[in-house]
Order: sequence, then structure tokens, then C-alpha cells
Amino acid sequence: MQPVREVIIIGGGLAGLTAAIHLSRAGLYVTVIEKHSYPRHKVCGEYISNEVLPYLQWLDADPAVLSPAPIERVCISTVTGKKVETRLPLGGFGISRYTLDAFLMEKAVHNGVNLLQDTVTNISFVNEQFAIETVANGTLFAAQAIGAYGKRAALDQQLKREFWEKKSPWLAVKAHYRGYFPDGLVALHNFTGGYCGVSKVEDNIINVCYLVNYDTFKNYKNIDEHRKEVLYENPYLKEVFSNSEPLFDRPLTISQISFSEKKKVDQHILMTGDTAGLIHPLCGNGMAMAISSAQLAARQILQGQPRAILEKEYTRNWQKQFGKRMKAGSLLSSIFMHPWLSGMTMGTVVAMPALLPVIIRQTHGQPLTVKHNN
Repeated sequence: MQPVREVIIIGGGLAGLTAAIHLSRAGLYVTVIEKHSYPRHKVCGEYISNEVLPYLQWLDADPAVLSPAPIERVCISTVTGKKVETRLPLGGFGISRYTLDAFLMEKAVHNGVNLLQDTVTNISFVNEQFAIETVANGTLFAAQAIGAYGKRAALDQQLKREFWEKKSPWLAVKAHYRGYFPDGLVALHNFTGGYCGVSKVEDNIINVCYLVNYDTFKNYKNIDEHRKEVLYENPYLKEVFSNSEPLFDRPLTISQISFSEKKKVDQHILMTGDTAGLIHPLCGNGMAMAISSAQLAARQILQGQPRAILEKEYTRNWQKQFGKRMKAGSLLSSIFMHPWLSGMTMGTVVAMPALLPVIIRQTHGQPLTVKHNN
């Protein structure tokens, strides 16, 4: 029989690797199971709020060494081109998942984290320990398990998670480009059936990532036709694409993206990042939330509480930190997907631009606190 490991983390993205670095730093023996190799591009807005910067620095994982693109301003536009721009309350930076995930992986391995490239097929909880079934490494046992495997995976179906049965109409598309886009800016441009984020990452690369309702997308032959017929209706998006050259052979896509409520502790597994809940990309704060949730999970495990208290406290702290943001994100998405409401809201914000930072604060948090006993 395999020995019982202290912590097994399923998924080696932002949340999984950050939690692994935190726990290993505290002296725990951590195993991360990730099915893909590094480095790898992912569908992601690739903007991170500075709220997590003190925490990353505390972990000795300061992204400054990766030369990220500093971002200080945000611009929002409607389909018709009505636009408002303001400074971001905290600011942030752009960094590709290709670069950042590989960087965090190297930090984790350097800390002694055991990284397995494997696929988890099932998880069960018996006699106060987890039995984690994998394709290549058999069944592994752990005292604690963290779920950090992303937005939607076959494992969710195997675990019979409630949201799995709910169909979602959302399709996400992402690609990198080389061309002109202003420094220091993250733009959120609305189009019929969706919205698109544009900002720079390292090496002056432009990241374009958008979310579209599949019912509108399916009326077109392919991504290129949809882009030219629909996204180009917004003059700012047309300008971005017309003045840029793609760096990918073809865009990356993810379908069935679910914004449904998810349990934060499911079958005794502490869920983090998108596995615990996905904020609408319009808010541009998913990466920071993933990192923040990793801190919450690591702190909770390190307190050494009885399982029932650990799970209750993690759920309570998650809701306290992210609950209002999730509701605000859902409301903002609903407004911007409705042409009349979007136009009215943008008209109000254009007339009173001081409102925009107030709206942004509803989906962002304060800088994460770090202590020696974290």
C-alpha cells in the first residue's frame, strides 16, 4: 500500500502551484498532480491585480523577474464604440500563463514539491484519508486534498458535482498577437453576444481573450468569420485586430464554461481557483482570485484543525473574501450583455467617470496580508 502523503493537490495551475509553494514552505510534503507538461498556453485574460503581489513576494515568487507588462488603466467600451477610461485603483500587470505557470512550477519543485504528470480519474474519502486514483501512478493516499484542476474537467463528472449537469452557453477564445496596443492599458470591449479583454503581457505581446454566447457564435462558419462579422462592429476591436498579426497557428478555445455556483468543499476536497467558482472574465480578476484562494486553503490546512471545523472555516472564509465579488461580476456581466442596459450604464459612467473605479472595487480586493506564521 502507498504511504499516506500530507497533501495532494490535483491541478498544477495558478491556484495549485501557489498552494504547493505555500505549504511546502511551511515544511509539509506536497504532491501536485498535473496532466499537462510545462510550459503551456491557456485560455486566460492574463491580467493580475496587484492585490496579490505582496503574497507572491512573500512566497519568494515575485513575478517582476519575468518582466511583466505594468497595467495602470482600464478602458471599457460598448458595441457602438462608446468608451470610458480611468486609472485602476490598485493597478496590476500582464503576464502569460505560458511563462507564469512554468515559473511557479520551478519554484514549487525547488521547494521540494513532488510533481507528477498524470491524470486523476477518481477521488474517494474513507477512514479520514483520501484515495486518489491516477492513470500512471495507481492509487495515492493523502491526509488532505486540494482541487485546483480548472473550470471544468472529467473529474467533476466523476465526482458528480452538481454544476456538471447544467449546460452552459459560453465559449472562450484566446490568442496572442504582435502589433500596436497602448502600454499600461487593459481594455474590455463589448460586442453582440459577448465581451473581449485586450492587454499586453511580457515581451510586448498582446493577449486577446473573449467570451461569446455559443447561440450567437454558431450562426457563423468559424472563428474568423465571427470575428469579422461581429467583433468588428466594435470599432476598438476592429482596430486591434486590423493592426496586429497572430502569433498562434489558431486560437485556443474552451466551451461549456460554467458560472454556476460550485461547492467550495466538495466531498471533503478544498476547492480553489476556478474549481471553486469562476468569476465573469469581464471583471478581469480571475487570476488574482485563484492565487488568493490558494492562500486561504494553505492557511486553513496549516492551522491543523479537525476536519469538520477546517471545512466549515474554509467555506466561510471563501465566501467572506469572494462572495460579493462573484455577485458583482454576475450583475456586471448581465448588464453588459443587454444592449439597452449596457448603453444606459455606459452613458452614466461617461457622464460621471468617478463611478468606474467604484465599480471596479466591487470585483477586486485589498492587498493580501502576509505574516510570518502564515
